Amino acid sequence: MSDTATSAPRALRADAQRNRDQLVEAAGELFGDRGIEAPLDEIARRAGVGIGTLYRHFPTRDALVEAVYRREVRMLCAGVDDQLAGRRPDEALASWMRDFAGYVARKRGMAMALKALLGADSELFAESHRQIRHAIGTLVSAAVAAGAIRDDVDPDDLLRAMSGICMAADTPGWNDRTARLVDLLMDGLRYRASAPR
Repeated sequence: MSDTATSAPRALRADAQRNRDQLVEAAGELFGDRGIEAPLDEIARRAGVGIGTLYRHFPTRDALVEAVYRREVRMLCAGVDDQLAGRRPDEALASWMRDFAGYVARKRGMAMALKALLGADSELFAESHRQIRHAIGTLVSAAVAAGAIRDDVDPDDLLRAMSGICMAADTPGWNDRTARLVDLLMDGLRYRASAPR
């Protein structure tokens, strides 16, 4: 991937930024439905722009895949404050864990393609993992402080447990199964929860 694909984007005009955002959103939907080989002309059509506009923003499919991957991580992690504002902390944690499983299911093909291109130790994955660890750490801390989950929960251990749950994302009925497994995991996290601090 070229340096321009991974460097910080320069400021775009409002209409150009809107086109770029629409392309990333459309690509995310189509990649989720059909995988990362979804036709680029269909992505452009769904975004309401021409194929030339797509290539101006994303000269390669890999650049588009990376932009979609970054957006997915950003959306998953940015939702923490909203989760906490609208729910009890333990419910927010459970909701985020279900969202995390959906994120893993959607990004699987993107992650494999990007790892093949960039390597598993790339800045992209290091930054993604930092954001995810921060998000789950925030949720765990809030739930512990509220006395809603036990106080010996290690956010990294919880992520490892979620990785195991997410392995079922390739099987029929994974969404219902994931919800049941998250509920079981939450039962364990709530066991012997202390009083609020």
